[in-house]
Amino acid sequence: MKIKRALLSVSDKTGIVEFATALHKLGVEIISTGGTMQAIKNAGIPVTYVSEVTGFPEIMDGRVKTLNPYIHGGILAMRDNPAHQAAMNEHNITGIDLVAVNLYPFRQTIAKPAVTLAEAVENIDIGGPAMIRAAAKNFHYVTVIVNPVRYGEVITQLAAGGEIDGKSRLALAQEAFSHTAGYDACIARYLSGQLGQGLFPATLQLVYEKAQELRYGENPHQAAGFYREQHYSGPGVANAQQLNGKELSFNNIVDVEAAYALAAEFEQPAAAIIKHTNPCGTGTGATLAEAYHKAYQADPLSAYGGIIGVNREVDQATAQLISELFAEAVIAPAFSQPALAILTKKKNVRLLAATLPRPDSTRLDVKSVAGGVLLQQTDMTTVSPDSMKIVTRRQPSAADWEQLLFAWKVVKHVKSNAIVIANNNQTLGVGAGQMNRVGAAGIALAQAGEQANGAVLASDAFFPFADTVQAAAAAGIRAIIQPGGSVHDEDSIKAADEYGIIMVFTGMRHFKH
Repeated sequence: MKIKRALLSVSDKTGIVEFATALHKLGVEIISTGGTMQAIKNAGIPVTYVSEVTGFPEIMDGRVKTLNPYIHGGILAMRDNPAHQAAMNEHNITGIDLVAVNLYPFRQTIAKPAVTLAEAVENIDIGGPAMIRAAAKNFHYVTVIVNPVRYGEVITQLAAGGEIDGKSRLALAQEAFSHTAGYDACIARYLSGQLGQGLFPATLQLVYEKAQELRYGENPHQAAGFYREQHYSGPGVANAQQLNGKELSFNNIVDVEAAYALAAEFEQPAAAIIKHTNPCGTGTGATLAEAYHKAYQADPLSAYGGIIGVNREVDQATAQLISELFAEAVIAPAFSQPALAILTKKKNVRLLAATLPRPDSTRLDVKSVAGGVLLQQTDMTTVSPDSMKIVTRRQPSAADWEQLLFAWKVVKHVKSNAIVIANNNQTLGVGAGQMNRVGAAGIALAQAGEQANGAVLASDAFFPFADTVQAAAAAGIRAIIQPGGSVHDEDSIKAADEYGIIMVFTGMRHFKH
């Protein structure tokens, strides 16, 4: 469709003057509102005030200015419909061929500290969404733009032929409806919070935008894509900057998230190596190089082809150690230049820099089922020794506590049923995803071997029977940390006392399905 007349009314004025200048040079008549009109006028570009079109002033503090037949008739008229053309002629309505509108900054407003409900409500746009939706509905005849990034491509097409092709108009309309849907979802979430509905409102709106299309999903026969929460600016993988390597795969993204979440548990330098979302090795140390060395030595066989997450800038010494292993990806808060020089020699290893995850009670974990989703708070809760209960006669020393807490942080990130054997701030054995706890303990203890003697054991959930304590005792485990809460707790406590094992109840479990 030929573009003869355009309506520009934007809250985000990025590029609007340049866009208006280009439209004017192409002979397009421009009409506009308020601040947008003033910006265009100040640039010396001819512009018609919307009130001159409607014959009615802006009223009610600008709440009513574009809700008028001279605007919406011009947008919605079907150009090849004789009845529509007759109505336009009868009522002196002129067509509007291009609508460039973006909305009041509602999301930015509610992000302000101590924002009031009244202030938030005043930033709910009404006329803007109405114009966007009208133009998007009539995309056969009208071009709609909600994203300043699109100005350049629109001008390029207009300069080439004076019109926008049908496929582009349809794509812009789809983007417009996505834009208003996300805007309304944000408002609905905010108002549900005002009603005290918290994280789980009566109606759930989740709005994500595609970050990238993936080559495939968990397996090559599964299509997949990666979507980022709209306007998300927080920490973690969604906002990671890729510094090197091949495009991330579906499994890479899942494992990178798991590696970074575990590394972020620790205040001291920490490293985690992930395979299939489970940690095959975790370590902490006085330096990051020491922490990584411990993580690698925990299970060198499984570490091959793993995903590495660390909670410090990767330095030269750590990079040198990492370079000796085939790793799929490394995620860290940053990489020093010497570290990058070492690691980028392997052109395929994916290097990601991202802000460390932090505890956030509003972050949600979403799991899909056929026809619905399950929603829960992400498990970011930690417990301190003060809230735990020592249930055995033998009491833990400061050194015991250090190892018990280390193992507890790791087991939280292992698939249930989960058992972790650890000592000297290093995992020695990990039993993950077993159908019974004795089986998980057997795997972890077998992996630890003789190193289990004098180590600690962590379990993500309680012991239903004393059999896991007995297996631990046979391997020489000195201390156990577990949630407690079984009807047979006394049997496990009795067994621990018989073998001289320390046992601590956390009162909190960490199932991970």
